[in-house]
Amino acid sequence: MKKIIAILLITAFFSCKQEAKQNGKLNIVTTTTMITDLVKNIGGDYVNIEGLMGSGVDPHLYKASEGDVTKLVNANVIFYNGLHLEGKLVEVFEKMGSSTKTPIALGEELDKSTLIGSDYFASNYDPHVWFDIAYFKQFAKKVTKVLSEKSPEHADAFKANESAYLAKLDDLQTKLKAKIETLPKEKRILVTAHDAFNYFGKAYDFEVVGLQGLSTATEAGVQDVQKLSAFIIENEIKAIFVESSVPRRTIEALQAAVKSKGHDVEIGGTLYSDALGNAGTPEGTYIGMFEYNVNTIVDALK
Repeated sequence: MKKIIAILLITAFFSCKQEAKQNGKLNIVTTTTMITDLVKNIGGDYVNIEGLMGSGVDPHLYKASEGDVTKLVNANVIFYNGLHLEGKLVEVFEKMGSSTKTPIALGEELDKSTLIGSDYFASNYDPHVWFDIAYFKQFAKKVTKVLSEKSPEHADAFKANESAYLAKLDDLQTKLKAKIETLPKEKRILVTAHDAFNYFGKAYDFEVVGLQGLSTATEAGVQDVQKLSAFIIENEIKAIFVESSVPRRTIEALQAAVKSKGHDVEIGGTLYSDALGNAGTPEGTYIGMFEYNVNTIVDALK
């Protein structure tokens, strides 16, 4: 498969032709569902969007298929998270980076001095930046800028869409803050399958503990489970959480370890971490996902 992808990249990306628009619209390829939703909000009726990853898909482990490479070849613009979130796609994007079709890594636009460090990722930063709405607003501004440069005749529409979407994000921040303030600070300890929520914790004053660390590419061992179960008992944590893109068994094993020591902890619900919910549902949008997550967390930990 790697050989096939390499051949496709060589023949396609190093050709000098510019891909044509389809029906007068920009052809956009996105990686994660969060970025797909963002570009839909900014691009509106003036873009065709192909999202590589769907609901419940883990970007840490995602591998490009021949079909994905074809989509990338035909794109006018490619948006991805970067900061090595899409670990298995990095090789593809690096090959494209030296061609005329350079993908846009939105996470690379952020001020690195404000990011949370990580020894695991090659970027040395935690890539789950969408859980800080302030960063997602910066993503929106970059998407607007790129789309306006690629399709200047629609720049006013992109800017209007951006303004409307940023206003919705402002409303979301206000709503989430009010909900979180109903939860006492001593109860703001979030235990999940992996450390996807560190930026959320930083923004809303939660202590965040993940069973698998920052990436799902590594599995939790027995010692990890035992250590975290002791932490849960010591801090009298009422609920722990499953993630939609991580197998449920990891948190169930943790719950069983706590119960084996004569204590009880509930599974407070399933959170959306590395992917949105199903298309057509409120959780299938960035705003709906965030609101659902906060309601689930706060209600379970009260």
